[in-house]
Amino acid sequence: MSKTNLDLVNDCDSFPYYQVDPDLYAASISTYYELRVQGHDYGLGYVLPSVAEVFRGVPNFSLDDDDRILTLTAGENVEERSQLIEHTLLALKQIGHFKVLEKWRNELYAVYGRNKELLFNVERSASPLLGVVTYGVHLTAYTKTEDGELKIWIPRRARTKQTYGGLLDNAVAGGIASGETPFESLVRECGEEASLPEDLVRSTVKPAGTVTYFYIRDERAGGESKLLQPECQYVYDIELPEDVIPKPGDDEVEEFYLWTIEEVKEAMAKGEFKPNCALVMLEFFVRHGIITCDKEKDYIEIVSRLHRRLEFPTL
Repeated sequence: MSKTNLDLVNDCDSFPYYQVDPDLYAASISTYYELRVQGHDYGLGYVLPSVAEVFRGVPNFSLDDDDRILTLTAGENVEERSQLIEHTLLALKQIGHFKVLEKWRNELYAVYGRNKELLFNVERSASPLLGVVTYGVHLTAYTKTEDGELKIWIPRRARTKQTYGGLLDNAVAGGIASGETPFESLVRECGEEASLPEDLVRSTVKPAGTVTYFYIRDERAGGESKLLQPECQYVYDIELPEDVIPKPGDDEVEEFYLWTIEEVKEAMAKGEFKPNCALVMLEFFVRHGIITCDKEKDYIEIVSRLHRRLEFPTL
């Protein structure tokens, strides 16, 4: 069955909203454990009960079953907290407890507090276990023909890729490592994933805001399903000259297609895009007047859902 634009939003921004269904929201919240660090009395993420149970009795962690809180109880600074978390996760990886940890990448993601202060760093593959907010960059690359038609460069993810293999993607996309700025992350990814010249990227790319959503992972993400993944993606546009052709720079992309707007829409309706990439594409269509209130009956909801206010501290 063909997916509507709102279906595509629901596929990615899948965590319930209190305003829409208070009972479902309350039922969901009551099943999770809230992740905290000692000295900070607020949540940093939601943890599945099955994950929280693994931390019961683990040194430097405490589990409060009455209030359903999982707390890192030691560590006076970023380095100490990060080290304690890494040692615990490496031990869990060694005994093969969580499938997501098999995809250990040696990349660190930053977790921030209410005052935008860095609280700790966590291994990228482990971030969904803790349900913390993660950050990435997504670039839409397009070109205009001589008659003014807009066409979009769409890559197909390698079928061998650990996550969402074979699905369609945005021209460039990747996670922001701790200590890295969004723009520098984008420049790096542009070279790695699309072989775009650095000077062209730096001089031509246009920042276009953010897309935020709260995703509940499914089997396509790899590892355990139902892990909670609130995310913020910094989005960028680049208009490429017709003679600049993106090419895979690593083994993460199979090939690039140059598609018309209608071809992109058709692939989205067939569910061929990675869920968050479909969201970024919708946001591009809104900004460029391709999706308008005259043509889309769910326009207001779609636009608002592309910019969800997350339940946890963000930058």
